[in-house]
Amino acid sequence: MLLVIGFAIFAGTSGAGLFQRLRIPQVVAYIAIGLLIGRSGLGLVGDTAIQHLLPFNSFALGVIGFMIGGELRREVFKKHGGQLLKILFAEGMGAFLFVTVLVGATAMLVTDPITAVALGIIFGTLSSATAPAATVNVLWEYKTRGPLTRAIYAIVALDDALAIALFSVGISVVSGLTGGGGGTLLALGRSAWELGGAVVLGVAAGFTLNFILRRARDPEKVFPFIISTLLLTIGVGVVAKVDTILAPMALGATLANLAPRRSKSAFEVVRRFAPPVYVLFFVMVGAHIHVRGMPLWMLALVVPYLLGFVSGKVLGANLGARLGGAVRAVRKYLGLSLFCQAGVVVGLSLVASERFGGQIGNAIVTVIAVTTLVLEMIGPPFVRFAVKRAGEVGLNVTKEDLMRTYSVAQVVNRDCPSFAEGATFAEIAGTIAETDAMHYPVLDGRRGLAGVITVRELKDGLGAQAIADWLVASDLMVPPPETVTEGTPLAEAVMKMREQGLDYLPVVSEEDGGRLVGMLELGPVDRLLSREVLRRQQLADAQLA
Repeated sequence: MLLVIGFAIFAGTSGAGLFQRLRIPQVVAYIAIGLLIGRSGLGLVGDTAIQHLLPFNSFALGVIGFMIGGELRREVFKKHGGQLLKILFAEGMGAFLFVTVLVGATAMLVTDPITAVALGIIFGTLSSATAPAATVNVLWEYKTRGPLTRAIYAIVALDDALAIALFSVGISVVSGLTGGGGGTLLALGRSAWELGGAVVLGVAAGFTLNFILRRARDPEKVFPFIISTLLLTIGVGVVAKVDTILAPMALGATLANLAPRRSKSAFEVVRRFAPPVYVLFFVMVGAHIHVRGMPLWMLALVVPYLLGFVSGKVLGANLGARLGGAVRAVRKYLGLSLFCQAGVVVGLSLVASERFGGQIGNAIVTVIAVTTLVLEMIGPPFVRFAVKRAGEVGLNVTKEDLMRTYSVAQVVNRDCPSFAEGATFAEIAGTIAETDAMHYPVLDGRRGLAGVITVRELKDGLGAQAIADWLVASDLMVPPPETVTEGTPLAEAVMKMREQGLDYLPVVSEEDGGRLVGMLELGPVDRLLSREVLRRQQLADAQLA
């Protein structure tokens, strides 16, 4: 198992780099690697390994649910709640109606009417779900922010609840048609427990975690508390037979709304821990898909399912957005962002298969396996297309993200005053009083870097009033630290400063014998990055107004 896990994460991460160069979302690479090494490919990962990793899949979906919950803040639903509910029901019911009609009509050609109607209803209920994992992974990868991103987060969070409710009603109707028994009230009661119990469990866990984090003095204990609470929530959900995506989602939403500021660090801790979890999860999704030996009549149901699903999502989301008065980006692109299907739909298909068995059960599992493969491959590129056309890519960056896109040449202070080694204390003090810089280079007779004067050294000179008139630059300077060139990535230069305990570095030219170009100071760089982050966030939030 350790070999399988290590190989899956390594192969998935390596493949993602290639796909990103081709401008394809990395989640597609993970699934493709899984297909290659799994049951539909080389068979390197067998049924035993996949079975052993099922508990891990629950944990991975729980992490994703927790992170989505962090985006479901009170102010969003207070302002856009009615709009989001209209979109949710329109796109969910749109997919249900389109798929039910198209799959049912197609099934009429290859099987008896009762079976055809049953297949149409079951596939219709399954089509209302949207997989949050792959969709949200694209939003995180491209650092999106704006009205479309907010709508996507809300809809994929609520879609599973709608799908489970529809499935409960649909499966009871189909049971009546096929003589399978199991009344509607019992199915609705089961559904209510699965959804309501998950919400109660998640909210209770959220209050508990908030209580703990308020009293946690040791930062090193924060991460263990978060992960253990998440695992306990998922574990209790499994035992209690409630939805194990919705419960962590409610946990994240509760924490985010109880402590908006304090919870940011909690979500950031999980976000940094999560990448290998996502990689392994999606590789295993690909490895789990098995499409060999599929009967032709079942293959015939794949096309109407996909057509009905895509049409229902696009047209339904557009209708709901228009009825809710959503902005143009949401009306035009939300439907294209809801194509991913996995997770809940796979689980529900297995429940339906066990419930009905025989021809209907086999058809459900087989068709969902193929459609999941197709939608998980085409869904992420459509999400990327939608958020890019909506202008929301790169608007949710952090200072660390921005730092990786800058070079030293873009932020170096080229106007920083410099002093000769013989410059007097009075000259230095007069110049420094007129500038905002905190570090000043001292040049030797050949215009090379001899040292650096900082405000700290200048204060020491002020303390020696008796000899201040005798002091010159060479008396006040400290030896020059390691230098960087203009072409050095800013992230690398900042790392050097932090490693050496400095807040500045001299910048020299790559040519001209290392001629001094200017000074790189951590304070001004931090302020510049903060302003740019704020500018992008304001640009995104302006679209929400």
